[in-house]
Amino acid sequence: MSKVTPRTLSGFMELLPARQVQFDLMVARLRETFSLYGFTPLDTPLLESSEVLLAKGGGDTEKQIYRFTKGESDLSLRFDLTVPLAKYVAQNAGQLVFPFRRFQIGKVYRGERAQRGRFREFYQADIDIIGDGELGIGNDAEIPGIIYNAFNALGLRNFVIRVNNRKILTGYYEILGLSDKAQDVMRTVDKLDKIGADKVSALLTDELGVAPEAAAQVLALISHTGDPFDALEQYAGRNATFDLGVSELRAVTRDLAAFGVPEANFRVDLTIARGLDYYTGTVFETTLTAHPEIGSICSGGRYDDLAGYYTDRKLPGVGISIGLTRLFFVLEDCGYLNDAVLTAPADVLVVPMTDDTSHAVQLATALRKLGVRAQIYSENKKFKQKLAYADRLGIPFVALLGEDELAAGKVTIKDMRSGEQTTASAALLCEGIRDKLSGLKAAKPINDAKPIVD
Repeated sequence: MSKVTPRTLSGFMELLPARQVQFDLMVARLRETFSLYGFTPLDTPLLESSEVLLAKGGGDTEKQIYRFTKGESDLSLRFDLTVPLAKYVAQNAGQLVFPFRRFQIGKVYRGERAQRGRFREFYQADIDIIGDGELGIGNDAEIPGIIYNAFNALGLRNFVIRVNNRKILTGYYEILGLSDKAQDVMRTVDKLDKIGADKVSALLTDELGVAPEAAAQVLALISHTGDPFDALEQYAGRNATFDLGVSELRAVTRDLAAFGVPEANFRVDLTIARGLDYYTGTVFETTLTAHPEIGSICSGGRYDDLAGYYTDRKLPGVGISIGLTRLFFVLEDCGYLNDAVLTAPADVLVVPMTDDTSHAVQLATALRKLGVRAQIYSENKKFKQKLAYADRLGIPFVALLGEDELAAGKVTIKDMRSGEQTTASAALLCEGIRDKLSGLKAAKPINDAKPIVD
């Protein structure tokens, strides 16, 4: 029988055990952080009716979606977590309590061309706050604090949360007489960091037909290096949408310290527009300080009508999304994954050195009752091979039960990191192991203080 070559599809990530533990630890830390802010977990189906999933579709979305038929059913794999949320809220609005705060961490699928750092199957980690009829700006203001504390829980420190308000941009372009070109201007200005001011100016004037004076005003505002509110003040009172956007932006930035966000991790950036046909107010982007070329690692913002394709009920919201698979790939690529994290499948490898294994079973049971993960090694191997097994898996402790230990009613524990061995009663050693493990398990999955790998 011919053998099939084992392979993983392009754009799908499979991890070796140690890396999977680190990824799962990131997920766990995010879940803990989101729960601290009063978000409830939600899990929507991977498969939806294509009619439901593509209600807001068309264009690139329909080209990238994985769609198939099963019998008479037209089905699609979810391509993000926001559209399923919109369906869920519209379907259950009569039973939900608003504002509805949910988080979801799950896989999504996009049939786009796989590239380095871009995947066809990937995890997203989303939070959203949904209001019924209206939603206070204070919810937008809380978002930077959630982002900051979520990334700190992972071990990230060197990042910047950038914020703007779409109403400011919309109102500003109305002031300049560019309302009919506003979407194209926003899209062009969003390229400032990538192509520079000269090329942006050329695109505005040559391709979009913006007058040179207006193009210069646009670049002057978005390139202002001082207090952004000083730059915005000169346009106050000239457009109601603009003034409302400035007021909302001030509200979002006013209580940053109270929300626990240091100045070094936050700034107003008037170039940000995000999802040009989706967001209506506050918008967020988060970038790694040392790697701006990577782009946003967490983005989102305010939208006026979450579920307009499913219900007439007005359900405004604000949310953010972390592309978790891509972030993990980037962190590994940059050398930021913390090697000090305990990734072993067990904390203690219990090794019986005699034919009687009952004492090993009793010890493993006692360890597990204390919350210590214990594995019994039952293979008939040489002593060095047993220690090598623990070493290769990164198991920090090996418990040895030989004839001498059994005769004395004691256990020998070998610390695989230091090489030290201690012989004492099982009860004493179990407590000692648990205490040492508490320090090992406190390590965060990311250490961005490590040297950057080019």
